[in-house]
Amino acid sequence: MKLGIMQPYFFPYLGYFQLIRSVDSWVVFDVVQYMRHHWINRNRILHPNHGWQYIVVPLASHPRDALIKDMSIASQPWREKILAQFTHYKKKAPYYQKTIEFLKYCLFDVAESQTSLALMNHALLNETCRYLSVPYHATICSELGLDFSQIKKPGEWALAISQQLGADEYINPISGADIFEANEFINAKIKLTFIDPHLKEYLQSDYDCHTGLSIIDILMWNSLDEVKLMLKEYDLVSMGAGNERLA
Repeated sequence: MKLGIMQPYFFPYLGYFQLIRSVDSWVVFDVVQYMRHHWINRNRILHPNHGWQYIVVPLASHPRDALIKDMSIASQPWREKILAQFTHYKKKAPYYQKTIEFLKYCLFDVAESQTSLALMNHALLNETCRYLSVPYHATICSELGLDFSQIKKPGEWALAISQQLGADEYINPISGADIFEANEFINAKIKLTFIDPHLKEYLQSDYDCHTGLSIIDILMWNSLDEVKLMLKEYDLVSMGAGNERLA
């Protein structure tokens, strides 16, 4: 079994869905501390004048050390605000109407009854994967009853989860490669692989081109078939015993 483990992001970028596509099973990693200014309750779309802007899910008051699984969404009309932030796409983005209908469905049908940030993002990921025809076989980490008593450093979380779920390969974004020790995975007989996404530029009308924005931005400018092809554009890199890259 190929396993992927990530914190539940809010309408994440293309590479996140490439990772989901590359694994057999997915774990929604909600048992660590929530990090401010991260991707769990916000993402980026184009700004109407220049650069980009954030779309944000407001959060209820919480302790500084609150875990992701304990984060709640504030009761204010944030969905309407996010939709309004996409208004400037209307006259320029060729797939605006189809994408905005999908976004409305996600925000007002899928997410409306959710108060948990993690569970809402899980539901939105499920719907987005369905829309993109990407299999999403996910479980919530906090519901699995796993033993994390021996965790001493960041790279050990994935190893502990992989061992307890019986994975024979763990795949992680290559940007996080530095926290892992390949020898630990080799000793556990688990293959350690990293995904290196190809984020090619695409036409964004007369805006400056920005890659790495929310999947919603990509869907505004590209047909569903084009996005499905983009989802296949990545490299998988394995790590050897000395943390050297293998072909």
